[in-house]
Amino acid sequence: MDKFDKAIISELRLNARQSISFIAEQVNLSRSAVTERIKKLEQAGVIRGYQVLLSESQKSGVSAYFEIQHRCARCAEVIHIFTTIPEVITCQGITGDMDLLVYVHANSMQRLHEIREFIDAQADIVKIKTHVVMSEWINNQA
Repeated sequence: MDKFDKAIISELRLNARQSISFIAEQVNLSRSAVTERIKKLEQAGVIRGYQVLLSESQKSGVSAYFEIQHRCARCAEVIHIFTTIPEVITCQGITGDMDLLVYVHANSMQRLHEIREFIDAQADIVKIKTHVVMSEWINNQA
């Protein structure tokens, strides 16, 4: 990837729906050069797709973060618990009193409660703290 590819990706991250003409103008290339570079970036898997990201208030269902503390020597020993739950979006090791931060999106508050109860019932889980997402102000993930 050269500086032009990086500039094109930067423009697409700002707004993937902007026109090729506008992107070409921003990166000082012709429309055909930008089109060809985007096509190559897609084929190489650098650009894996385009998506619509809804704000939390527009999503159906409910999202939450679970802070989890476990008794195992390594986080990898409890990850199997979370891979069995299809609603788990991310599971990350964190520093501090808690060991894991798990992000879940469930279709209802009832299902979120069931997931929390399932996790809490696992023998290696010491503590679980739930943070329900009420609104989303910034989401720069693509």
